[in-house]
Amino acid sequence: MNRRTLLAAAAAAGGLALGTQAQAQASWAPDRAIRIIVPLAPGGTADTLARIIAEPLGRELGQSVIVENRPGGTNTVGAIAVARAPADGHTILYAPPPVQILNPLMMRNMPYDAQADFTPLVALMRAPKLLVVRPDSPAQSVAGLIALAKARPGGITYASSGIGSSAHLAGALFAQLAGVELLHVPYRGTAPGVQDVMAGRVDMTLDTAAALLPLVRDGRLRALAVSTRDPASAAPDLPPIAATLPGFHDASFNYLLLPARTPPAAIAVLNAAMNKVLADPSVRARFTTLGAEPLGGSPAALAAMVQEEIARWRGVIAAQGITIE
Repeated sequence: MNRRTLLAAAAAAGGLALGTQAQAQASWAPDRAIRIIVPLAPGGTADTLARIIAEPLGRELGQSVIVENRPGGTNTVGAIAVARAPADGHTILYAPPPVQILNPLMMRNMPYDAQADFTPLVALMRAPKLLVVRPDSPAQSVAGLIALAKARPGGITYASSGIGSSAHLAGALFAQLAGVELLHVPYRGTAPGVQDVMAGRVDMTLDTAAALLPLVRDGRLRALAVSTRDPASAAPDLPPIAATLPGFHDASFNYLLLPARTPPAAIAVLNAAMNKVLADPSVRARFTTLGAEPLGGSPAALAAMVQEEIARWRGVIAAQGITIE
């Protein structure tokens, strides 16, 4: 054959190979129910959001999607279950920050490899936190709260859902940037800590808008600010903490992971389906009701976001010496 014929044959072969690859990716589909493992107890925001996406995701994929709660061990029980699951696209991990971002920075002996054991699927949502104080607090603003804390070093208490929780770290970041000493009071979960703030036994907390906004509206807590750099749609009348403390930014970040070595075809199909779900107006409305901003995007974009979060919290955790067993 002459050179032109050889080039034409090579081009045809290359096109055939690319077409075969695309066809293989497009042909992947789940052949049984898909599980979303939530490493937290039923009833919380993460569990609710997982159940919101389960039904429309099932419609997109033509299979049922089951939400399975595996709480315990600062999210490690559920994470291990997914890390050890078959890498066939049928098991998804609902990942709060401890799974890949916080646990590796605080745990001395990680029971799994936070990066190597998983592959990114899609960013799910960000949600602002509210800075709230007890109803009779003399602090009327962020500046007022900082002044109060400076006048009473170690005398201002803040509640969290446990050592190493996002509320604990948000309070630590606040204290670090404000140059004040706050006394951390950890609880077993968000609800008991919030109860003690409402009762006046603890001065303040920084937790999700979904958990705190109804109590603010009822007058049982007083909100001073939101945790995001810009005003939040969930509470548009509240100023950002960053208006008083430049550099403060914190938003609860949840996303979805797959076991490592999941086939690219499965990742592509699942990512496309999840992006359709997160673009659905009815799904977005339900997220917004919970104070959550739906995200979406590519696996590569998610991987970059995770690395940004790790960089954000590494210094805070090291400076405070926060560790968990």
